[in-house]
Amino acid sequence: MPHPEHQQHGSRPGPATVRSRVRIPLTFGDGYRVEAEVHTFHGLADGAEHLALRLGEPTDTPLVRLHSECLTGDVLGSDRCDCGPQLREAVERIAESGGYLLYLRQEGRGIGLYNKLDAYALQDSGLDTYQANTALGLPEDGRDYTAAAQMLTTLGAAGIRLLSNNPDKAAQLTALGIAVTERVATGVHLSESNVRYLRTKAAGTELTRGHGIPLLPVGA
Repeated sequence: MPHPEHQQHGSRPGPATVRSRVRIPLTFGDGYRVEAEVHTFHGLADGAEHLALRLGEPTDTPLVRLHSECLTGDVLGSDRCDCGPQLREAVERIAESGGYLLYLRQEGRGIGLYNKLDAYALQDSGLDTYQANTALGLPEDGRDYTAAAQMLTTLGAAGIRLLSNNPDKAAQLTALGIAVTERVATGVHLSESNVRYLRTKAAGTELTRGHGIPLLPVGA
C-alpha cells in the first residue's frame, strides 16, 4: 500500500489525450546523443506540463522511468543530489531497451523550487532532506503519480518495467491501474556532496519508504 502521505491517492484517473508529438535530438555533456519523440498531453489530472519522451522502440512491456524535474541537478549540474546523473543514465538505458522517460514537473519531491532551496538551507544547519521538509511544514514526499499513470495509459503502456529504486512509485502506479512487472534498479551516483542525501534516501522514514540503494554503512 502507498504510505500514509499518499493514502488519498490511488483512484483510477480519467482519460488523457496526446496533444502533440515532436522529434528532438538530445546531446548530453559527455557527448552521448539520441533522438527522442516528445509527447505533450491534454487532460492530465494535475494540469501540469509533464512530458513523455519515447526512446528507442518500446516493447510490449517498455522500460519506463518517472523522473521528477530537478532544475539544480538536471540543468545546473548540482552535486547535492543524484538527479542529473540518473537522468543521463535513464535516457541511455531506455533508448537501448525501448520505452519512455516521463519528465514530471515535481520539483523538490513536489514542494517546488523555492521551497527546495529553503530546505537546502535547513540541511546546511544539520537537518536531513526529510526533516527539512517537515520543518517547513511540507510533506516529506509530496509527489502524486496520477498524471504519470494517465500518460502511460494513453501511450498504451498498461504494463511496464519500472526503472527506479523507489518502491512508492511502483506502489502508486499499481494502485492507479498500471501493471509494474519488474522494478529495475538504477545506478548509485555517489559524490562527496550527495553522500548524506543518498544515505537518507536509502534509509527512508516511517512515512517515506527507503530506496533500494546499496550503500556501505557509515564508518565502513
